[in-house]
This record gives sequence, structure tokens and C-alpha cells, in this order.
Amino acid sequence: MKQIIKCNVPFTTWLGTVSLELDAAGRFGTARNYRRACRSFSQFLSESRSPLWPDENTIIGYSSWLQRRGVVRNTISFYMRILRSAYNKAVSKGLVPADTPFTKVYTGIDSTRKRAVDEKFIARLLHLDLRGKPALEQTRDMFIFSYCTRGMAFIDMVMLEKKNIRGDMLVYCRKKTGRRLSVKIEDRVRDTIEKYSRSGSRYIFPVLGNLSPETEYRHYQTALGYYNRNLKRLSRMIGSDVELSSHTARHSWASCARKHNIPVSVISAGMGHDSEKTTLIYLSSLDSSAIDNANRKLMASLVKMEQAF
Repeated sequence: MKQIIKCNVPFTTWLGTVSLELDAAGRFGTARNYRRACRSFSQFLSESRSPLWPDENTIIGYSSWLQRRGVVRNTISFYMRILRSAYNKAVSKGLVPADTPFTKVYTGIDSTRKRAVDEKFIARLLHLDLRGKPALEQTRDMFIFSYCTRGMAFIDMVMLEKKNIRGDMLVYCRKKTGRRLSVKIEDRVRDTIEKYSRSGSRYIFPVLGNLSPETEYRHYQTALGYYNRNLKRLSRMIGSDVELSSHTARHSWASCARKHNIPVSVISAGMGHDSEKTTLIYLSSLDSSAIDNANRKLMASLVKMEQAF
């Protein structure tokens, strides 16, 4: 028999409470995602008759409502995972009984289009003449730095502090997961650190100032947009049909490591993933070129066999 939820606080109010707790913990990006999901779910509720807390029918209805509005599957899954996380937090606090209203909706991650570049592209980017273009030069250097530090995320790069340098290692915690990572400082990484470190600033890169946490996060968002726009300019300067983004260095490191026969378990650990399953999502859309090359060799072999008759 299904248990009745006795909590009189609406689920949307609970979502707001969780987002405030995340803000207080300095997890501003996650808090922002919760607010996004809350706005979307609130809009759905305003157009439907639903209980204070979502049941299975409500969640299925919300999924269908998003689909009718043309929302892509990954975004639907993004909302569902946030709602499920908030629901489970309420369960853990005893606010609602344990239930599974999300079992019949999609909460996975579809493979996205290829976003990696090969080592030849990286070399061309390194040798791009950017004299007189300091903003583009810094963007290029940060992209290469990311690639050389196993695909370090932009937010982790701009928040790297000098205290994160421990001898010949960079030791930091990923903002996204809180996972602690140690990266050996290779020569190119050290050169970049020396190039951009400024006395008087605690940061390695001159992107953020000594700001309050909330202002710092807003400044980071502005810097991320500027970084991505500059990466697209660099793509055009190289004449590539691949548009660089802040994610490209991370995908490229994973792709190149795989091409060098690095085991998936090692790539996963290097990227700070919690499981190899996440790493395989990165790699699944990157291995198609290797498969195409294998197929091309088979077709060429078939042609030779045909010509021999």
C-alpha cells in the first residue's frame, strides 16, 4: 500500500530551500541549476493539477510536457536528475517516505556530437601567431594548459591559487564534484604558470580578483562566456570546422589518451570521474573515427580481393 506524504511544504518550496543551502555552501553553479529546474517544474505545475509532492504520474506528465515543448532529451534528463536529487534529500531528512517516482522517465546522458580535436590541431594552435593579440593569446594558453592538465575545467583553472602548487604537483579539488586531484607539473604547464602568475594575487591566472564568493561566481560566468567567444575566434583563425569550447580540451585529452592505448580506468582516474561509465560517455562519440578508419581498411582489402579475380 502506498504511503501518504504528510509534509505540508510544497516540493517547489523545498527545491528553493535546497538551492539556498547550496548557495551557503559556495556551490553557486549547482544552486543555479536547482533554480532553473524549479522554474521549469513550477511552470508545468501552473498548467496542471498536481499534488504538493510529485508522484509517478506527475513526473511522467512533466516529462511529456517538456517533450511537447521541444526540450531535448539531455535537458529533460538534467531536470529529472535535479528533481530526483532534491526528492532523495527530503527522504534522507525524513520529510517524505521513500518512493521511486522517477523510475519511468529518462535520467541518463545521451552521447553528444564530437567535441575533440587531435594532436595535430593542438600543435597548430600552439604555433598560431598571436602577437599583438594578448586576449587571444591568454585564451590559447589557458586552453593548452587545460589540455596539459588532463582536461582541467575552466572554473578550476580560474580558481587555481598559488597555494595549490605543492612542489612539482598541482593539487586541487574539482568544483563540480569536490574530488581531490593531483597533477604533475610538466614543463609547458610550469612555463604557463610563470607567465601568468602576478605578485599580489593569490590566483595563478589573472581572471578573478579578490571578490566575495557570490560576485566571484558571477565574474566567472562572464569570463567563461568571453573565453568561449575567443576560442571560436581561434577556431576561425586556424580555418577549422571544429568550434573550440571550454569542454574541447577535456574531450581532446580523453580522446588522445585513448588513441595512445591508455586504459579507460587510467583515463577515468586522470579526469577525476567517479566511474568509468562517465568516461565512456566521453569516449563513445570520439571513437567513431577509429571505427571509420578500420572500416575503410576492410573496404580497401575487399577491393584488392575483387581485383585479384
